[in-house]
Amino acid sequence: MSPVLAGVLQLLALIAALALAYRPLGDHMDRVYSSERHYKPEKWIYKAIGANPNAEMRWPAYLRGVLAFSAVSVLFLYGLQRAQGILPGSLGFSAIDPDQAFNTAASFVANTNWQSYYGEQAMGHVVQTGGLAVQNFVSAAVGMAVAVALVRGFARSRTGELGNFWSDLVRGTVRILLPLSVIGAIVLVACGAIQNFAGIHEVGQFMGGTQQWNGGAVASQEVIKELGTNGGGYFNANSAHPFENPTPFSNLFEVFLILLIPFAMTRTFGRMVGNLRQGYAILATMGIIWIVFTGLMMWTEFTHHGPALDAAGGAMEGKETRYGIAASSIFSVATTLTSTGAVNSFHSSYTGLGGGIQLLGMQLGEIAPGGVGSGLYGMLIMAIIAVFIAGLMVGRTPEYLGKKIGTRQIKFAACYILITPALVLCFTAAAMALPTPGNSMTNSGAHGFSEILYAYTSGANNNGSAFAGLNADTQWFNSTVGIAMLLGRFLPMVFVLALAGSLAEQKPVPETAGTLRTDKPLYAGLLVGTIIIITGLTYFPALALGPLAEGLAS
Repeated sequence: MSPVLAGVLQLLALIAALALAYRPLGDHMDRVYSSERHYKPEKWIYKAIGANPNAEMRWPAYLRGVLAFSAVSVLFLYGLQRAQGILPGSLGFSAIDPDQAFNTAASFVANTNWQSYYGEQAMGHVVQTGGLAVQNFVSAAVGMAVAVALVRGFARSRTGELGNFWSDLVRGTVRILLPLSVIGAIVLVACGAIQNFAGIHEVGQFMGGTQQWNGGAVASQEVIKELGTNGGGYFNANSAHPFENPTPFSNLFEVFLILLIPFAMTRTFGRMVGNLRQGYAILATMGIIWIVFTGLMMWTEFTHHGPALDAAGGAMEGKETRYGIAASSIFSVATTLTSTGAVNSFHSSYTGLGGGIQLLGMQLGEIAPGGVGSGLYGMLIMAIIAVFIAGLMVGRTPEYLGKKIGTRQIKFAACYILITPALVLCFTAAAMALPTPGNSMTNSGAHGFSEILYAYTSGANNNGSAFAGLNADTQWFNSTVGIAMLLGRFLPMVFVLALAGSLAEQKPVPETAGTLRTDKPLYAGLLVGTIIIITGLTYFPALALGPLAEGLAS
């Protein structure tokens, strides 16, 4: 069987698995967020934190809950890292330096999981399991809660109430993420991923010396890192490490986990607004972009020319022979089109155009299908922009899901789509202009510029993957990427929730003959075009200086 055919069959198997899980999981999430019942463990949590899960919140109160919980999470995780040297199960590792502890705390709370450290050489069991893994759960649940609040804004009328943040947070964790993670961890252990609390031990000779590895609760952290679109690896090699991702089957299963909730949330959206076709339209838009990007990535990596590449059957540099080009390409696109950041190959070693596809996937806003929650609300923002553009073309006040898209709504949407590019481009410009950040580049020219651009694109978009040729463990990058991650996560949420509140206050607009049908293929095509055009106009100059220049020169 040819490698290309094997890749196509893997892609078809992945699509089939996602299709089978789409309806039951999407309906389950609808029931979770629509239920008025509280389970006993959930009641214990509410009592412990002093929250009233039945109190409806307007958008400012919902936002305060998001920000307060996230701020406490940053402080807790920062303190846990700084105290590591005196904690049990630290494996002899010392406290994390202040700048790196800030960067890591910001990273995991922002659902980014950018890592400027070697996991197996820096973090003990308590920090890994009690700190990082916990944030993998709750940061994902925060994103899902904000997405659900926006959907309620479309579904409700004549009220500014969006639900209860604490209830949404706890339910998303307890009823969705935890059960799926238990099942997924069992599958990964069966595949060969490790799950223990062993200490550091030698595993044999390596380049004239001994090689040491530490054990850990890897399978349980691996599953939520993918399921929650987090991405932080227990080991520096991330999902290329055999302890995290042992076999080709586990590799495909991890891609399935990455895409599972973001795709299924479109079904939840359709259920909650009372129109499944609207969910299918969003699903189709996400699916088209994902499949096209995957096909382009496989094409660039299989057909790139050169003697070494021809002999290897494609661009094999930086890719695991266990997976090959096709599976690595599928994983790479899945991780950069979501806010995951997990890698099973060395992104810096992809072809110039392949690296450009990775960058563009993040720069789209990671909405195809995007992160858990963030992908859905990012796509709905783009849907509002597309409706507004269509309204301008026909001279009609735009409407979406029975809500008028007026000046206030479009301002919120515009602010949302401008924040991340501003962070990426301003920080990249500063890093290239100043002398010190440039010393972290291990490559010159277009590829060196791509390393810097990738770092801030990954941080501000809450992705977390890296070209890895960049030494990011410096005070400059730890601080600036940390700031980009926090601002890139929480500033957009401000405008999402403000938009949700303004929509919930409106009364429904009756559908007429002139209403744009947003559940038809024509609108899905308009939405795809809007996404590509907005991203292209924003990032094309930067992409031309980096991956496009490198790809055309090779």
